[in-house]
Amino acid sequence: MVVAEQKPLKDILSYIDDSKRIIIAGCHGCVTVCSTGGQKEVDILASLIEIAGKKQGKEYEIKKITLQRQCDPEFLEELIEMAKDYDAIISMACGAGVQLVAERVGPIKVFPALNTTFIGVVETKGEWAERCQACGDCKLYLTGGICPVTRCSKSLLNGPCGGSHEGFCEVDPKTPCGWQLIVDRLKAIGCLHTYATIVEPADWSKSRDGGPRRMIREDLK
Repeated sequence: MVVAEQKPLKDILSYIDDSKRIIIAGCHGCVTVCSTGGQKEVDILASLIEIAGKKQGKEYEIKKITLQRQCDPEFLEELIEMAKDYDAIISMACGAGVQLVAERVGPIKVFPALNTTFIGVVETKGEWAERCQACGDCKLYLTGGICPVTRCSKSLLNGPCGGSHEGFCEVDPKTPCGWQLIVDRLKAIGCLHTYATIVEPADWSKSRDGGPRRMIREDLK
């Protein structure tokens, strides 16, 4: 799941300072799950913008819409048609959604309402934690399903650094040592022998270092 958090209201207001007719577009995907960009958050942001506008003697015309997904052109048609009559779109999607909307709606300003933070999971209600950096060279088959690139603060691939203390990281004593988690997991599933496998340096050409990535499935085209 992509996790995001809402930008400060003052920042969002500064984006639309010269706009009057605004669409606030939510997304029913990841940002709904992490309570930052669903219909509820669209309604709240619309109210906050209206209140802030009145304090400044400015009246906004706001249209609210929440799409199934903003990262898929299949769901953008209604927004594209609607955008013709507006000055700006405030997208409450992740960064990928914001960019696809900007690519497809033509000459209308598109602004992000959120900061996209990481790919993560729900740990407890109201708490999310990073689990994947989308490195493109997954090693989870060797490490018991626990990612050393993400869970180790130093992204070490061949065991711990030696600086951990009682199972916690020396970089942040509140963070469990990623390699302690991996070893414990390998023991639990009877696969500790994989710990001795020497992992070659990561192929970072599969990560962002090689430029924007693309996946093509010919069978789906």
